[in-house]
Amino acid sequence: MLPHTLIPPVLPATGPWFDIAGLAVFAASGALAAAKRDQTFVTVVFFALITGVGGGTVRDLLIGAPVFWIRDARAASVCLVMALLIWTTPGRWWREEALGWFDAVGLAAYAVYGAAKALGYGVPPVPAALMGVMTACVGGIIRDVLAGEPSILMRPELYVTAAALAAASYVGLVLLGVPNAWSAVIAASAGFTLRAAAIRYHLALPSYGGRR
Repeated sequence: MLPHTLIPPVLPATGPWFDIAGLAVFAASGALAAAKRDQTFVTVVFFALITGVGGGTVRDLLIGAPVFWIRDARAASVCLVMALLIWTTPGRWWREEALGWFDAVGLAAYAVYGAAKALGYGVPPVPAALMGVMTACVGGIIRDVLAGEPSILMRPELYVTAAALAAASYVGLVLLGVPNAWSAVIAASAGFTLRAAAIRYHLALPSYGGRR
């Protein structure tokens, strides 16, 4: 377990902003996934909610924390607002790449926030970084499965790797004594940069099939 002095109080300065940012963009990506399939408003809201809170729910259950969106009405409210935004705006406003870029921002922010919250609950560094990855990825995985898309886990593009970079960077910087706010910004920027490069240049990890 981390010494008490190394356990950050869940990003007191930037935590709420990282949490809300990650929640909002993930909810938007879920709402877009449903809207682009001409679904009803109820389905758009459901996709926004399940994508926004999915990863954080699993994280909280595993680290023994109260499930955040049940205790804090802002979470569901943010998801509803993003669903309304997507529903009430013309489809031509959202380019095909919009879902990917929303997802990239949410991935970086949520990976950092998830790792920070795990550290705040006394989770050791390595599992805390994994909690960050889980926070960032599970919502998108659920969204893809419900939308009938191939899960991101089954594609070689750099996705989980970008979340791992953000979460591990945050934990490493905190252990080195870098202030929480700077650790969060640096780590989230690193994760987003890697994911953005993967989207722009189609970067991918080598697959096992090449070894046959």
